[in-house]
Amino acid sequence: MFAAKSLPGLLLPLILLLPACSALAASDGRPDSRPASSLEGLAETIEAGRERFGIPGMAVGVVHDDAVIHLAGYGRLHQDRDRAVDPDTLFGVASITKAMTAAVLASLVDAGELGWDDRVVDHLPWFRLKDPCVTREVRIRDLLSHQVGVGRMTGNRLQFMPQASREAVIRQMRYHRPEAPFRSRYVYSNVMYSVAGEVAAAITGQTWEELVHERLFSPLNMNRSNTSITEFAAGDTNIAYPHQEIDGELVTIERRNFDNVAPAASVNASVQDMVQWLRLQLGEPGVYAGQRLFSEEVMAQMHSPQVVLDRSDRTEPVRAYGLGWSMNHYQGFQLLQHGGATDGFNTLLVMVPELDLGIVVVTNTFETYRTAVVNTIIDRIADLPETDWTADLHDEYRERYAEVQAERQAIHEQRQTGTKPSLTSAQLIGEYHDDLYGTARVFANDHDGLSVEFFEDGHTLLDLEHWHHDTWRARYRNQAQREKFMYFTRAADGGAGAMEVRWTLRPELLQVGLYPASYYRDVRFRRVAPE
Repeated sequence: MFAAKSLPGLLLPLILLLPACSALAASDGRPDSRPASSLEGLAETIEAGRERFGIPGMAVGVVHDDAVIHLAGYGRLHQDRDRAVDPDTLFGVASITKAMTAAVLASLVDAGELGWDDRVVDHLPWFRLKDPCVTREVRIRDLLSHQVGVGRMTGNRLQFMPQASREAVIRQMRYHRPEAPFRSRYVYSNVMYSVAGEVAAAITGQTWEELVHERLFSPLNMNRSNTSITEFAAGDTNIAYPHQEIDGELVTIERRNFDNVAPAASVNASVQDMVQWLRLQLGEPGVYAGQRLFSEEVMAQMHSPQVVLDRSDRTEPVRAYGLGWSMNHYQGFQLLQHGGATDGFNTLLVMVPELDLGIVVVTNTFETYRTAVVNTIIDRIADLPETDWTADLHDEYRERYAEVQAERQAIHEQRQTGTKPSLTSAQLIGEYHDDLYGTARVFANDHDGLSVEFFEDGHTLLDLEHWHHDTWRARYRNQAQREKFMYFTRAADGGAGAMEVRWTLRPELLQVGLYPASYYRDVRFRRVAPE
C-alpha cells in the first residue's frame, strides 16, 4: 500500500508570476501555444497533488518564449520543520548535471581545443578499459551518449568506492567487464561522464568544478548553484533535506557526497537557477539574455540524436539520446528532457522546443508526481484536452507499489526456516577480493554477529543477517541504502572459498526496497588466504 506520510495542514506556495508572454504562432497544423494566463490556478493544482503524493517539499519553474511564467516553492524543506520551500531553495538535481558536463565540453569544442570525436586516450593517456581495442577507440561522443557499454557502477542508493578519488574510480574500470559490446547500444554509465569531466580538466588545467562555475553558473546568473554538498555556504538554511520511504514510513535521510562521480550527478541548484539553464537551451539555443554563449553547431550536436533507445513496440515514435539529453515525445510534440534521482531527491527537466516551453520540477523524495506536473503544464500551454494526470499517475503508482510489494513478499515466502549455514562464523571471518570491487572484509561486530566492509574505507558497512542455508541478507548501516543478498561457498580445504554478492543496479521500486530487482550484477569475491 502507499504509505508515505502526508504533511499536516496546507503551506501556501511562494510564487513568482511574471507578465504573460505572447502566444507562439501555430505551425504544421499544431495548436497555438497559449499565453501564461493559461496557468491560472496552477499553484493550487500542484499543491493539492503534492499533498496527495505525500511529498514534503518541491519547486516548479516554467519558461515560455524566454519569459519565466511560473516560479514557485511548495511544502517544506524538511517534513518535520516549518521552513517553506521557495524558488531559491537548493535541491540535488543529480543527473541533470550530465547536460552541464556536456556543455563544458561544448565550450572547448567552440574554442577549438576539443573535437566531439577526439579519442579519450589522446587527452587522458592513463585511461584504460578491459578491452585494449575499445580503450583506443572510445571517443568523447561515446562517453556523452552512453555508448561505451560499461554500464552502471554507482547511482541512487549504490555507491562505488565512495571515499576514493575520481581518478581512482575511473582507473578501476580497467577491470570492469562491459555489459554490452562497444557502440552496440545505449548503456547508461555515470562513471563515463566522470571520464568526460576529467578530459575537460586535462585540457584546461582547471578542475571540472571550476569550469562549471566559470562557464555555466557565472554567465547564466545561477548564483545559488554549486557542484558539491561540500560547497554549501556556512549558515545557509535554505537547502532541502532528502526523504525516502523505508519500511512504509517516509523518513529524512542523510545527504551523501557524490564527488567521486561529480560530472555525472553532483550539482545542487534552485529552480530560480534552473530556469536560467532552460533559457539557454530554448528559443535560439546557445543564446542567453541576448548574448551568444555557445555556437549553433555545438548546441545542435547536444540536442541531436546520437543513439536510438528501446521502445515498447514499433508503433511508438522513435526515442533517442543526444549528448546529455534524452529525446522523447508527448501528444505529438518532440521533447528534450532528462531526469535526476539521487538520495531522496527527484528532478525532471523537460523542454518542448516547438512551443518554446521549458519546465523543471524538483522534489525532496522519490515519486512519480513530477510527470503529472509537467504533462499538466504542457496541456495548458498547448491547449490540449484536460486530463487529471495527478489522479492517473497516483493510481498507477499505487498499483505498481502493490505489485512490487507482492514480488518482495514472494521472495520472503521462499525463505526456508530452521536452516543453518554450513560454515561457522569463525570460518567466514576474513578478507575477500575482486579485481573490480577490491577487498571486502567480514568481521565480528559488537553485537555477537557478523558485518562486512567494502572498499576498505571504514564507511561502506553492512550487518549480516542469516537468511537460509549459506545465504545472508546484508543491511547497510546507512539505512537508506537498504539491503542486499550474498552467500558463501566452500573451498577445497572445507573453509570459506568465496563470497558472492548481488549488487542491485536498479531496484524495481526503491520505496519497496533494493529487491526485487531485474537489473543487478553478481560478483564473486575470492577468499584471501591469511598470511
